[in-house]
Amino acid sequence: MEKNIIIFDGECNLCNGVVGWLLKFAPYDIFQFVPFQSPKGQVLLKQYGFPTEDLTTVILFDENGPHTHSDGFLEIVSKIPKWRLVAALLAYIPKIIRDTIYTIASKNRVRWFGKSNACTVSF
Repeated sequence: MEKNIIIFDGECNLCNGVVGWLLKFAPYDIFQFVPFQSPKGQVLLKQYGFPTEDLTTVILFDENGPHTHSDGFLEIVSKIPKWRLVAALLAYIPKIIRDTIYTIASKNRVRWFGKSNACTVSF
């Protein structure tokens, strides 16, 4: 795998905001961003057995396979040199607490941040 692939909800304002942040802070060649609504996103989701109708977590595909929920987010952040320490510190928070916060945010993301007709990346 040449680049780490991040599958995200291209219609979610929070998700698009995070992708925008990653485009600003991550080295150019580290990530490939793929909306789950795109043909490539649908193929990857099917290939790895994830639901294709709705996405409840960002998914990072790297050389170690898929990473989801708070582990996926921490893996993404840990790949950005200037943010590795932050990811390492956040990893000390017990997974059950991290995933609970992640799940609450995921379930409420559209209500809190809205939905967009435009995606940060084109597909």
